[in-house]
Parts: sequence; C-alpha cells; structure tokens
Amino acid sequence: MKHYKTIFLALSSAALLFGCSKDEATVDTAYPTIDLSVGDAFPKQCSILQRGEKYIFKAYLNDNVQLGALSVDIHHNFDQHTHSTEVNNCGLDPVKKPVKPFLLIQSFPIPTGLKTYQTNAEITVPADVDPGDYHFMIRLTDKEGWQTIKGLSIKIR
Repeated sequence: MKHYKTIFLALSSAALLFGCSKDEATVDTAYPTIDLSVGDAFPKQCSILQRGEKYIFKAYLNDNVQLGALSVDIHHNFDQHTHSTEVNNCGLDPVKKPVKPFLLIQSFPIPTGLKTYQTNAEITVPADVDPGDYHFMIRLTDKEGWQTIKGLSIKIR
C-alpha cells in the first residue's frame, strides 16, 4: 500500500509540473480598458446631445494582449432604470412613456492585432426622437473574451 502512495505522489507531482501546456506569462486574465478621461473623448458622463446632430464617438481602448470587439448601445432611460458605471449622477427628468425613443445598437470594427486603439465613429441622433434621459453603453471585449462595460448617462435635447 505504501508503494502505491509513493507512485501516486510522484505522478501527481509530474502532472503539476508538466501538465500545463501554456506558459502562465502568456495567459490573458486582464480586462480591457475604456478610457474616456482624455480631453477629447466623447461622450462623457452627463453629456448633452442635440437631436438632428452628428457626433464623433471617441474613446481610447487598451488591452494587455489584443483587443477584440467593440459595440455601443444607446437606449432611453425614461423609466429611470440604472446601469451606470459612473459615480456622479446627472439628475433625471421626470418618468415618462416613450413615444419615439432613440435606439442604436452597433458594432464598430477594431483592426486585428492591436493592443491600443482610438475610436472615431460617427453617430447621428435623429431629429425626430424623444428628448430626455438616455444610456450610452460601451462594451469592449478582448481576444480572450474578457469584457469591460462602461455605462454613461446622457441627455438628448
């Protein structure tokens, strides 16, 4: 019985030493980052957009290994739900029922192989959408599948 325990311990040790095929230094376990702190980034928390205007979505994206996918979701917040990731509150308009809310769900390409990227995507706010409180959700995924979400509160006037 003692002989089997020795063999088991030796095999277990070998499995721990040689069982992993990936070098731990190459394993990506870090979330990508969305940086809106730079002066010309847009939008920022509490930005006000005007109906019928075009805007340039500008964010600075980073990952330790490789960026993957980027998408934006703009939807109304007339019921005052929340998924903001920012600490400051923008003040909410009274609750109302949507009649013709703005909704945009769009993916933006990131060139393959990059660790950093700056977006410069045009977004047009239609002239006939309901004004009020909206969320601007940014989702960034790296090549490994780690995702970061930045939820901003904005207003459309």
